[in-house]
Amino acid sequence: MARATAHPDHQCISSEDIQGTEVYGADGKNIGEVDHLIIDKVSGRVAYAVMSFGGFVGLGHSHYPIPWGALTYDTSLGGFRTNITEQQLRDAPEFSDDSWQDRDWETRTHQYYRTPIVPYRRLPNGPRFRPSFLRG
Repeated sequence: MARATAHPDHQCISSEDIQGTEVYGADGKNIGEVDHLIIDKVSGRVAYAVMSFGGFVGLGHSHYPIPWGALTYDTSLGGFRTNITEQQLRDAPEFSDDSWQDRDWETRTHQYYRTPIVPYRRLPNGPRFRPSFLRG
């Protein structure tokens, strides 16, 4: 059972339960799993799921943040479905710890995955927020 199905009757879920949930491409092929989530500090919404894939016995795997909006939970798979392929993950804009301060990285990443930029920063019935480290 995928960890994200640990509480199937609840609308909310712990990030702890999402960690390790499988991610499937449009063809239904497993392309990795969610390693952890990146949460916007201002809005409290999930911004990115950091995918882990590749490697052997926990060594040599790669991590790639993908916009949260690129994932949809699929109850029939017990995991997340995306239109992203493993090759697209490998070819994604390079990521480092400094990327969080780079507005161009965020723009390139959302354009690459064809997802709206910063939808997670819109609060219900409120204005759009940008954390100070993303302000120009």
